[in-house]
Amino acid sequence: MREIASKIKLISYTKNPEKVISAAVRQCYSSKSAAQLMQKITPQKRGELIRQVISSGHTSTIEHVSFTFTIEGVSRSMTHELVRHRIASYSQQSQRYVSAADFKYIVPPTIRSNKKLLKKYKDELILIKNLYEEMVNDGIPKEDARFILPNACETKIVVTMNARSLFNFLARRMCNRAQWEIRFVAHQMHKLLMKVAPNVFKFAGPTCKTEDICWEGERNCGIPAKLKKIKLLSHVK
Repeated sequence: MREIASKIKLISYTKNPEKVISAAVRQCYSSKSAAQLMQKITPQKRGELIRQVISSGHTSTIEHVSFTFTIEGVSRSMTHELVRHRIASYSQQSQRYVSAADFKYIVPPTIRSNKKLLKKYKDELILIKNLYEEMVNDGIPKEDARFILPNACETKIVVTMNARSLFNFLARRMCNRAQWEIRFVAHQMHKLLMKVAPNVFKFAGPTCKTEDICWEGERNCGIPAKLKKIKLLSHVK
């Protein structure tokens, strides 16, 4: 049993995502097929089309591309928040079938910085581990023994979202008011997305940057709140 760090990987995504989005945009106004249009759109034009549809809020066209991530070294607490984003596909490691006898765990930074409480935290996790093993060894099914396991337990999950759902996810979870663990995951996902579809995801992020507005209304992140009429991506020139 040991502490573990998170790891996020982009393992699959729609081939040529920016070409696909651009072709979908052009298809709405052309008699030609998207397959034909896809080959004729220049990189510069792709960027213009993508900016146009995102700036105008007509983002149904970005739903045609999707991205699949593996996320591991995160807590059950974090994934409880993650799966609230319902327009997505999830496959998570099962505590019914996978033994947690030697579970890995996450330590929040605030606890790690308090030496006295950190020791108590780890001691408590050892007690939980021992009781879990005792129950399983005594014939208690893993699906019942897991009731003793903490939110700190490490888990692994596969996540697939289309680009529009990712915009929604990143807007809420890259915000400085988001819980620290899911915020870290969101920022790492955004970095990976920028490598494969920069013309799309340069417009994604917390609403204080993308819409010049804070939906929280009152911030503690150091950026002044702006509650005013929204102009989507008004900061983009």
